[in-house]
Amino acid sequence: MKRLAVFICLAALFPAAGCHNPNKSRQLVIFHAGSLSLPMKALADSFRTIYPGTEFLPEASGSLDCARKITELGRSCDILASADYSVIDQLLIPGHASENIPFAGNRMAIVFTPQSRYASEITPENWYEILLRDDVFYGRSDPNADPCGYRTLLMLQLAQKHYRLPDGKAPFLLENFVKKDTRFIRPKEVDLLSLLESHAVDYIFLYRSLAQQHQLNFLELPGEINLGEEAFAGFYATASVRIRGSAPGDSIDIKGTPMIYSLTIPHNAENPRLAAKFVAFVLDSAGGQKILRSMGQ
Repeated sequence: MKRLAVFICLAALFPAAGCHNPNKSRQLVIFHAGSLSLPMKALADSFRTIYPGTEFLPEASGSLDCARKITELGRSCDILASADYSVIDQLLIPGHASENIPFAGNRMAIVFTPQSRYASEITPENWYEILLRDDVFYGRSDPNADPCGYRTLLMLQLAQKHYRLPDGKAPFLLENFVKKDTRFIRPKEVDLLSLLESHAVDYIFLYRSLAQQHQLNFLELPGEINLGEEAFAGFYATASVRIRGSAPGDSIDIKGTPMIYSLTIPHNAENPRLAAKFVAFVLDSAGGQKILRSMGQ
């Protein structure tokens, strides 16, 4: 984890950029993970009470796609907020950003509705058996676009090691899940919500915070596999996936780690000083941190 640190005086780190269009001086362009859509709106609304007139221009997408908007498309933003700190470390530092600032956490869950098949039967001990039934359908996000997608694969790898049949064998193989219901793979985790709400699928692999924010039923997974507990960091690291890198043809390896959301102010930010004030607000225990805790992060 490169220079993962919290900075008290962020504004001093970002010198004023040259001359800008004065009409843009209060704009903040934010590329952020889809799972941050509701928290980012709440943070922006609260920040405006301190700095009236601030205009937020948020763009939600998978965290990997957020980074590729900068590395592949040459676009600029004032803040990039990722659902996984390793995206900033591996795709943006050092060429496109200098710092990687942690600000929230999360954990994986299996999300469903009362109408989901076998909703009354599913438990932390039998979920894999139910999801692999022929009459059950589930959705997941694209591991090459979204951290929730590759975290789903990491979680399933860990689950294959964690659960055991009476004879000591694993109850399923990762490929059993990878090959099933591929038509329900979507670019980012929030795209899965419409599949669930329309009953196109029975279950989705999703962050627990999103289930809470959308008041959906969710199954709490054991700490050994939910990627949300520091105590199991060593076990998490035994799982890994390979995904597409920052440019076509590149690839990177992602190891299992406890979930850490992080943000950065890219080198090409147009309003770095205002961005630094927003970052300081997000890190404030009585400001942004209180909001994030209330939203399950």
